[in-house]
Amino acid sequence: MKLIVSSSTLLKNIQKVSGVISSNTVLPILEDFLFDINKGNLTVSATDLETTISISFDVDATEDFKIAIPAKILMSILKELPEQPVTISFDESTFAVELTSDNGNYKLSGENGQDFPKIPVEEEVQEIKVPAYILSTGISKTIFAVSNDELRPAMNGVYIQINDAGITFVATDAHKLVKFNRKDISSELSGSFIIPKKALNQLKSIVPSNDSVVSMRYNRDNVFFNIENIYLACRLIDQRFPDYNTVIPKENPNLLTISREDLLYTLRRTTIFSNKTTSQVVLKIVGNTLSVSAQDLDFSNEANEVLSCEYSGDDLEIGFNSKFLIEMLNTLPGQEIRVELSTPTRAGIIRPSEQDENEDLLMLVMPVMINK
Repeated sequence: MKLIVSSSTLLKNIQKVSGVISSNTVLPILEDFLFDINKGNLTVSATDLETTISISFDVDATEDFKIAIPAKILMSILKELPEQPVTISFDESTFAVELTSDNGNYKLSGENGQDFPKIPVEEEVQEIKVPAYILSTGISKTIFAVSNDELRPAMNGVYIQINDAGITFVATDAHKLVKFNRKDISSELSGSFIIPKKALNQLKSIVPSNDSVVSMRYNRDNVFFNIENIYLACRLIDQRFPDYNTVIPKENPNLLTISREDLLYTLRRTTIFSNKTTSQVVLKIVGNTLSVSAQDLDFSNEANEVLSCEYSGDDLEIGFNSKFLIEMLNTLPGQEIRVELSTPTRAGIIRPSEQDENEDLLMLVMPVMINK
């Protein structure tokens, strides 16, 4: 049994599914790719039992078969081969694998493809079709705010809510929160689920930023995506997501408009001088002037910068974790941002000054107590 395929084509495709493979797994077969040949079409799958990714493409093969091939060694040899046809032969009795190129041949041990974990079955699913660029944007705008705290599993992923009002992506780690909504994507059936961070990182790498349509189907336990010739299935986080609307302040009379890049670069410079534990910066707004300061009393480090802005409201002094602000400013689009504030002890809201009429992006950051 054998197949013939371009070395670069095979490498390009298996790289798209390799990110889900975990090292030091208790099941050695999880370090393998599953090669499934069916009528000249090769489907390569990888899984960590929580997330499974498959990609399908045509190869030159006359027989149907399944075999599991060690992923690391296969990718390593393909990276070192120039573009050329390669032949991969399999022994169905010993599961030995031999790869033949123009200049040599390479042997490795495979495993029985029938022992590879089964992909979750789609049962009683609801489906929604989403333009790829909206799914890609929703993930990229929210994933940085996902919590890594294993004691709060509900926050270890992005919450997606679908109804007749649109699709909403939400992520929070209790210190910051991001909410991204699109009004032009809706479903007559309401649904919500939490996708784990690892699966989202894989989605982020394979979803194109174009108008192609992604089929997203989900049930109580899993969500399934079809993206061109790639299929991804992942187990959902079985937890109740926090009621995020209750933490978003409704009354924010102090409004600051400022250049996103100016504030970002100022924060990058001043945070160098902040306390390494708290990363605290202090924003002081008086009139149309914003002062940004940071200090580390332990080492007598201090930095101050002044920026011009547009501001309406009372004079205000408020502290934030600079790392959170920098993450948000790196993710926000546009040249200007609007910061909505109320008091030094209540959360600040950051939005782009201009947004698409069908889009609403909101970022919330909790303040920190100012060290006098």
